Amino acid sequence: MEHRRKDDVLKNTPVLVTTRTLPNPSPSVSIVYPEVHLPHLPVVQHSLNTQIRNALNKLLLDQNYYDPNLVELVVYFEVKTNERNMLSLTLIAYSFTGGAHGMTVVVPLTFDTQTGKKYTLYDLLGSKEFEKPISDLIRKKIEQWNVELLDPPFTEIRRDQDFYLADTSIVFFFQLYEITPYVWGFPYFPIALKDLEPLIPETSPLQRFLPFL
Repeated sequence: MEHRRKDDVLKNTPVLVTTRTLPNPSPSVSIVYPEVHLPHLPVVQHSLNTQIRNALNKLLLDQNYYDPNLVELVVYFEVKTNERNMLSLTLIAYSFTGGAHGMTVVVPLTFDTQTGKKYTLYDLLGSKEFEKPISDLIRKKIEQWNVELLDPPFTEIRRDQDFYLADTSIVFFFQLYEITPYVWGFPYFPIALKDLEPLIPETSPLQRFLPFL
């Protein structure tokens, strides 16, 4: 019984996330990224860190890391959720190669810290048609906040829409220029899990949060 209680505590304890720095001789390049520590689950630890590094490498390529015209590159991360065996974080990269302004990209990653699985919206919301009801909620927020949209205006989220978990919400967001002018930055739309409860399947990892809403 004591052994079982200890296992339950380990399973529900937030994982340790530390900061690693990618060495670079240029003072205008700063790259830090997360490293997950799960000493009791070494295979899962390796899987999580491999997936994070792969996402980082793709981000660096997309943000002109190897471009000789690169003027500045800053990469960092933010942990959004780290509880109930779920780790949700974002990798953020700003790069400048000349011109009027630089560009920033945000890459979200949401994992199961017991299995190493990376979750998609489909994994969390299942096979139901969730795009329309969520899009309706986002459209209401766009109207309430008077968000300026590009043409053609926003109609519906993608099935692979960018998102992360934060507190008891899913935050849906769009990249620069995706639906709004640059001056609006990143449009973030948090939607409470309580409002999404009818869309959440019984087998979804999001069920772990529902009893606490």
